[in-house]
Order: sequence, then structure tokens, then C-alpha cells
Amino acid sequence: MADTPENTFEAENEEELNLNELKENDIPQTSLSERASRFNEEIPEKPKSSAELEAVYDVPVQVSAVLGKSSMQVHQLLKLGRGAVVELDRKIGEAIDIYVNNRLVARGEVVVIEDRLGITMTEIIKAERN
Repeated sequence: MADTPENTFEAENEEELNLNELKENDIPQTSLSERASRFNEEIPEKPKSSAELEAVYDVPVQVSAVLGKSSMQVHQLLKLGRGAVVELDRKIGEAIDIYVNNRLVARGEVVVIEDRLGITMTEIIKAERN
């Protein structure tokens, strides 16, 4: 006998009846602390050594060092030319922000290495995990 929409409807009603017949004793009860401990067991532990992190060593990340920021209107931006100076919101000697994949991870200072600029991390920012 082929399933027609009527037969399917009857089967769904039978399932609903079976679910309605369940008693409270048939449903396992767990306390909040039991559920919390199970949740905590599912969280993987932090790696204990650098050898455990080898799988992610070759993953590329983008590192940015922000010296400062400035806001201006488009007409002001269009007036800028060679030699123009844009004032930033930081003072001399103030720490710069270091971002990894657009997430603030550290603050640091600008250093000169031979003929290039570099950064030295002076503070690691510990972000809360959501």
C-alpha cells in the first residue's frame, strides 16, 4: 500500500499519540550541575606543549600595527596631496595597537631595525572568550 498524504497524516498522528503517552518517569531528569559538568567535559583542554600545536603552525594570519587613527570628511580627504600631514589620535611615545586577524592582541612600541620599521610587544591583551 503506497503512502498517500492521508496515510502520512495518520502516521504523524500516531507518533504524536505515542509522544503524548510518555510519562514524566520515562524522561531522564538531570540536575543543572550534572548538565554543567557534562558541558565542561566536552571542552577540549588547552595544549600542554608546542608539539601539540604543530598542526596550526603553517596557518597564515594577518598582523597589523596601528600607529593611530583619524577621522575626516570625504572633501577633506580629496584635498590631500603629496606632503600633506594627517594628525593621528596618538601622542609621541604612546603604545601602538597590534592586531592579529583584526583582533586586538597586544600593544607595543615602534623600533627601527637596520633600514626597516618593526614593533616590540610591551603588553599582551587577554580577551575574554565568548
